[in-house]
Amino acid sequence: MTFSGAFKDTVAPTAQEGASQTVPPTLEEKRATVEDLVFSLVALSSYIHQLYTQAHLIHLNIEAPIFLSIHEFLKDQYDTHIEQFDATAEFVRTLDNFMPMCQRGLLTAHKGFKHVKSYEAKDMLITYLKNLEDLGMRAKELGTLAREVEAPDVENYMADLVAASFKSAWFLKATLRN
Repeated sequence: MTFSGAFKDTVAPTAQEGASQTVPPTLEEKRATVEDLVFSLVALSSYIHQLYTQAHLIHLNIEAPIFLSIHEFLKDQYDTHIEQFDATAEFVRTLDNFMPMCQRGLLTAHKGFKHVKSYEAKDMLITYLKNLEDLGMRAKELGTLAREVEAPDVENYMADLVAASFKSAWFLKATLRN
């Protein structure tokens, strides 16, 4: 692909010059790297860890007529999130990189997480629902990146994470609808 400025400067090789003619470089799409994958995995691990904490705290703080069912659902969720965190972080280690060593390091690895701002049951659950959907979309993007760098193990796990995130979001939506 050439852009108008580069197109004017491009010289077609002549028969005498053949393939040795140099052509000014054109802008190429940035290729994904393993470093990009590692950075994205650490950020996703951070996101999942924040989701674990959020699910656990909502589990403890929710008060509503649907308390028992939501309490059990969220217990399953935070147990699942800790497994997801572990699996995602292990991919970082298999790529011969380290995870942050503390909560502060994890929090700086990813920003933009939606935090609960109310103790109202519906508000807490809607915020958590939005984060679940966001997790699904982030995992989908990371799966595409993993495909680009030929990491099928990461790509396959991301597909599983997408499915789990959107299934949990569906359960919450069905619960919250009146």
